[in-house]
Parts: sequence; structure tokens; C-alpha cells
Amino acid sequence: MHGLVNRAIQRFVVDSYGNAQWAAVARNADLGFVEFEAMWTYEDSLTPRVLAAVCDVLDRPYDELMEDIGTYLVSHPNLEALRRLLRFGGVNFLDFLHSLDDLPDRARLAVADLVLPRIELREHNPHQFSLNCEGDIPGCGHLFTGVLRAMADDYGALVFLEHQGVEEGVETVAIALLEADFAEGRGFELGVSV
Repeated sequence: MHGLVNRAIQRFVVDSYGNAQWAAVARNADLGFVEFEAMWTYEDSLTPRVLAAVCDVLDRPYDELMEDIGTYLVSHPNLEALRRLLRFGGVNFLDFLHSLDDLPDRARLAVADLVLPRIELREHNPHQFSLNCEGDIPGCGHLFTGVLRAMADDYGALVFLEHQGVEEGVETVAIALLEADFAEGRGFELGVSV
């Protein structure tokens, strides 16, 4: 598993709960170290072990944890670069939804060896969609539910999201776009201000 994935889990715990909780996770997962290196590659079995340790240490259900990590990835100030990458998907939430199929390729432009879950958006009508997610880590649908919720807030859209379960390894998230311009979204400029 790419170190960026493990590092994101570590940063989520540290930024949300503190260094002491992360140290407890590292001990509980029997890592033998405390810091993940973002550009290293780790054994695939390590990531589920770390996620299980996070659930144990924080006493959180796995699905809720994955959704919270998804929200964190988009909304925390330390991860503004990821938010910017996602905002390049369109000028509004609907454009963003239609750009999701291209997300793994856009991510590989930034980090060539990063493998994201396979995702496919299906449009059922102009306001009803479903996102199919299939990844190496269970719960990727919950993770994308958090990402979608945070991005809807970012665009100022009112959406209803529901994880609909897993069938043959594919998780499905139902998306109802209730109002595209419900509130003022967060500001976004194409260029980075210095």
C-alpha cells in the first residue's frame, strides 16, 4: 500500500485526536515505528491492521471512521492540495460528480504509483446518482461518502448520501442532489495565492 494512504490515516488521528492517541494506535497495530513515510510502499496487510487499531483505540465503528477520514481528506487545512485537486473536477457539484470517473487518472498525474479505488458514477436521472466503489481496503464506499459530503459543502450543494451496502466486493453510495446552489460554497481560485 502506498505510504500516502497510511500517512493520511496517521495525520487524521494526530490532527483529530492527538499524538498520544496515534502512539497508542502504533503500539496496538504492532508497527514497530511511529511515523509513516509518505513516499514509501508498505505491505498491503498493514493498512487494515492500522485501521482496526484506530477503531480499537478510539472506540469507533469502522464505517463511521472511514467516513470521517473521507471528510478529513477534503476539509482539513493541512490537506488543501487534495481539495484543490478535487475542485479541478468542475465549477459546481454536478460537474464534480461527472468528473469522478477521471479521479484515479488525475491522482496518478500527481503521484504516479498511487492506486485509488475503482469508482464509477451512474446517473439515474438529473438529480439521482450512484457511485460504485471497489478497492483493496473495505469501506472505500464509506470513505467516498465522507469525501462527497465534504465536497458538497465545499460547493454549497445540498445532497443526501446513503451507503447502500456491498455486493460482490463493490460498495454503492446513493447520491441525491437536492439543490445545487443551496448555500455559498467555499472560495476557490485556479491559481495558488502566495
